[in-house]
Amino acid sequence: MSPFAVFVRTLLKSSAIFIGAAAVFLHPSLEWRSVAPTGVGTEVGAQQSGSEAAVDALAAALKDSDAGVRRESARALAQMNNRRAVPALTAALADSDPQVRASVASALGEIGDASAVDALAGATRDKVVDVRRRAIAALGEIGDGKALDALTLALKDEDASVRRAAASAIAEIGGAGPHPHPHPHPRPIVVRSVVR
Repeated sequence: MSPFAVFVRTLLKSSAIFIGAAAVFLHPSLEWRSVAPTGVGTEVGAQQSGSEAAVDALAAALKDSDAGVRRESARALAQMNNRRAVPALTAALADSDPQVRASVASALGEIGDASAVDALAGATRDKVVDVRRRAIAALGEIGDGKALDALTLALKDEDASVRRAAASAIAEIGGAGPHPHPHPHPRPIVVRSVVR
């Protein structure tokens, strides 16, 4: 298949996913509806909401044969920020394409669900630097103390950018941001009142 054909195929698949997601968001959500009155009462049926359907469609697209579609699906799931996507995203951390794995790690960090900590901790040992760095950043965003062991090991990574990311993530989990004080002064200013 020529590079141009691959590009067109990826563009068409990506467009279809996002047009479908947009259509779902524009359609009003119908979550519960009355089905039919019965002799005892009224039956109530559940129907999937629009956002749940979009999450499910994008989660399914994480298994598409095209890596570009899988990457865009991970990015879209990050923007939707729905915990329902976490199981599909954690499974996609094992994707064969490193750019997909990196996008998935970032998406999990954006969603911020602690159930992804173990999978992200495993990704801190990925063979690709960008995947390790993004998994570490995601662990910092989630802020769960369970990640500290993996982050401490990452401080010994061969790549300096990964070690910097690990130090930053540990600081985020520890609660020490760049300015732990509400004012920029290292010591509080003492104001003395003069009594006459």
